[in-house]
Amino acid sequence: MAVRDPEATRARIFDAAVAEFARFGIAGARIDRIASEAKANKQLIYAYYGNKAELFAQVLEKKMLDLAVSVPVDADDIDGWMDRLIEYHATHPEVLRLLFWEGIEYGGTEELPHEYERQVHYDSKVAAFKDAQARGVITDAIPATDLLFMLVALAGWASAVPQMRRILVGAEDEDRARLRASVRAAARRLTAPADTPAPADTPVATEAPADTDPPAATG
Repeated sequence: MAVRDPEATRARIFDAAVAEFARFGIAGARIDRIASEAKANKQLIYAYYGNKAELFAQVLEKKMLDLAVSVPVDADDIDGWMDRLIEYHATHPEVLRLLFWEGIEYGGTEELPHEYERQVHYDSKVAAFKDAQARGVITDAIPATDLLFMLVALAGWASAVPQMRRILVGAEDEDRARLRASVRAAARRLTAPADTPAPADTPVATEAPADTDPPAATG
C-alpha cells in the first residue's frame, strides 16, 4: 500500500492550479480539472484551501513571493534589475497571466483576498526606491510609487502581450534583443537624476529610410 505524502500532494495541487488559473482565470477554472491533473481528491483540495477563490489567492501570493525572492528590487543597478525582471517574466509568463485574471475578476476598486500581504510586498519595493532617491541614485522628480509601477510595466508588457510584441517589434532573436535594450534605455531615462546626461547607447532603428523625391530643380 502506497504511503501518503501530504506535501507532495499539495505541490501537485499547486502546480495544477497554477496552470489551470493561468489558462482559464478564476471564473473559468474548474476544481475537477485541478484534482484530475494533480491526481488528488477534489474534497482534499477544499479541505486544504476552502474554496476556489482562496486557492487562487494562495497560488498568486506564492508566485509573487517567488518573484520577489528571485528578482529583488535593485535601484542601484536599474539595467541589471530590468534585465532580470524581463527574463523572469519571459520564463514565467503565468505570473502576469494570473495578475491579469485577478484584475478582470476584482477590478480596481474591490478589495483583494490577502490584500494586506500584497501591500506589504509592494511597500518593501517602494521603500527600496525611496532609499535610492534619498541617496541621489535615481530621480526624485517622479514619486517612488509611480516610478516602480512604470518600470514594472515596461519590463513585463512584452511577455503579457506576446502577440503585440511579435507584430510591432518582430519575432526574431535580434528583435527581442533590440527591444530589451530599448527597455533598459527607457528605464535609465526614467530613473536618471536631473543632473545625469541622457544615455548615449539608445538603440537605433535599423529600418531603411523611406524613399524621398529628389529636390526640385532651381533656376
